[in-house]
Amino acid sequence: MSLKRKIALTISIAFSLLFGMVMAVIYLSFNDFRREEFKERFRQRLEFTTHFISKSKDFEEEAPVFFNENSDNILLNEKILIFNAKKELIYSTIKDRNVTWDSVMLKELDKKKIIYTEKTVPEVYAALRHINGEDYYILTSAFDTNGKSKLVYLKYLLILSYVMSTLLIGFFSYYFVEKFLRPLEDLNKEISEVTAHKLTTQIPVQHSNDEVGVLANSFNTMIARLNDVFQSQKDFTASASHEIRTPITRMSFQLENLIKFEEHSPKTLSSLQQIQRDIYQLSDLTNSLLLLTKFDKENIQSIYEEVRIDEVIFEAFEAVEKSYPDLKLDFLITEETSENALLTIKGIQSLLVIVFINLFKNAALYSDNTEVNVLITEINDCLTVDVISHGNVIPEKEQLKLFEAFTRGDNSQNISGSGLGLRIVKRILEYHDAEVVYSSPADSLNKFSVFFKK
Repeated sequence: MSLKRKIALTISIAFSLLFGMVMAVIYLSFNDFRREEFKERFRQRLEFTTHFISKSKDFEEEAPVFFNENSDNILLNEKILIFNAKKELIYSTIKDRNVTWDSVMLKELDKKKIIYTEKTVPEVYAALRHINGEDYYILTSAFDTNGKSKLVYLKYLLILSYVMSTLLIGFFSYYFVEKFLRPLEDLNKEISEVTAHKLTTQIPVQHSNDEVGVLANSFNTMIARLNDVFQSQKDFTASASHEIRTPITRMSFQLENLIKFEEHSPKTLSSLQQIQRDIYQLSDLTNSLLLLTKFDKENIQSIYEEVRIDEVIFEAFEAVEKSYPDLKLDFLITEETSENALLTIKGIQSLLVIVFINLFKNAALYSDNTEVNVLITEINDCLTVDVISHGNVIPEKEQLKLFEAFTRGDNSQNISGSGLGLRIVKRILEYHDAEVVYSSPADSLNKFSVFFKK
């Protein structure tokens, strides 16, 4: 999940929880208000009844007329029961049916004087009043139909408001977060375009003192420092490789003449030939480093050309054959290869030659029968080159680090080498969007498979 989505989601959840708590408080507060309001109406109705009794000359005769004329609370489905001091019913607003009441409540009124029960249906408000020298038990009950309907309406209104608010908060949170983080996205886009070939390119800096502007300035400072270090390293590698190549070439030429025109003992000749092979290896390594300093992965595709893989293989073998004249090449195009195969790939021939020079050298150094087999298979959009030789296989624990720099296996004991050959192979193939894989399909069989995407 992207950062802006995380921020928007966090803000939405926080506001939704806060808004939900506010909605709950509103609902509970309104319910308390409804209950207190209804209770107050009960009390007022009781006081109204008490006042009527105190002013009435003949209560039992005047009550029906009085309550009919003042039936303003009829929507509450109100019922009033009035008892005398002997707890005998003297008046009821309930008509045409038997009247029942809670005798226990009447007894409790003797002690509590006022009783209100809101958990019953209907709700009841009862009081014991002393009026004109006599005690009266007044019981009032009603349904808060109006208040309950308003409470239900408020509940659905709050739920709908919560859902709509949550959606709106989510939308606006994402919108504003995306707007605020857009400078960071632009900065990231500018940074992603900075490569090893564009370290001198400064990213645009907004004229502001916010965090994005500070970050852009810091990045430009870092890029400038990296460019200095990278350029110094690249210049040193190119200069050192160029300077080293000249004496190596002279040494190689003088050794060839010395071996060719002088008579030497077998032991001396063997030593000179070994020195010559070491010089050739050093020369190839120097040439590889010099070529690699000229390219980087980002811009190399712009100078690709069509390269025939068989020509690359023969050129590489010819170069290796100078140092290892006993090495034999068995070249084969497999039967699986399509009839329309062109055996061509896009790349830089000089770099690809280095790949197979290193693979052939490994075969010459670690092979038991000084023979290397090359199998080419081209199917659809993939061209595979298998370089196979016989010799001690590489243990599984060493295969994981096979293509790392300065890594040499147990089978390289007493054999000269730098440990850079396969690392250079892997790096060049990465430039060509290709890969190399080592396997041992049988005992004493080493196979390096190079896969090119066409």
